[in-house]
Amino acid sequence: MFQQPRKPRLFQNLVEQIESAIMEGRLKIGDRLPSQREMVEMFKTSRATLREALRVLEQKGLIDVRLGASGGAVIKEAGTEPVTESLALLLRQRKVSLTELAEFREGVEGIAAALAADRAKAEDIAKMKRLLQEASVHLATGVSAWRAFSEMDNRIHMVIARACGNAVYQCVLQMVHGNIHSYFEVHPLKDERIMQENFRDLTEIVQAIEQRQAIAARSLMQSHVRRFNRYMIDQPRN
Repeated sequence: MFQQPRKPRLFQNLVEQIESAIMEGRLKIGDRLPSQREMVEMFKTSRATLREALRVLEQKGLIDVRLGASGGAVIKEAGTEPVTESLALLLRQRKVSLTELAEFREGVEGIAAALAADRAKAEDIAKMKRLLQEASVHLATGVSAWRAFSEMDNRIHMVIARACGNAVYQCVLQMVHGNIHSYFEVHPLKDERIMQENFRDLTEIVQAIEQRQAIAARSLMQSHVRRFNRYMIDQPRN
């Protein structure tokens, strides 16, 4: 299955060979790679080079390195963690501007809302309505409850993402909304008028989804994201 690696960057050649074996199905989920001693002999390389290759494969999410007597390197199911974690780090460190974030959200969340209008199940819509009811309670409390209200806003967006029936949109939007709080800390929307407007937007979006109005749901979501991005830019920074 494998060949002696070529110089230079021996570990990279090891990575490529093992990655190809996984992608081509010669190594399947749950398969265990040979022991490090066996692979060192197989590849005619050093233990340090092999460990570096295994570290890279683990970072890529292709293998799971387990410790102990029954441990070893096991092929794992491909996940989205490495990609989403890199994007999440950019958001947590605010390396993405508000304008860039809004531009991305406007496109993706608009599509997700339209898909949700076509695909949302009765339980999805019921959950959106329950969250709207909780949001209305925080709205009635006033500005002092803006954090709790924002959390309900976040959760409504996530239910819409799940209701769209597309795992890619759901995964990406979960990453965005799981890390967007760092922007709200710098650009807080502590304004009762803005909270009321936000609630009206969310209510109209949910109504459009419930009524299966995909075009309206998309337009309302895009307008909502665009307008509230402008509000955040105009807010005094903390």
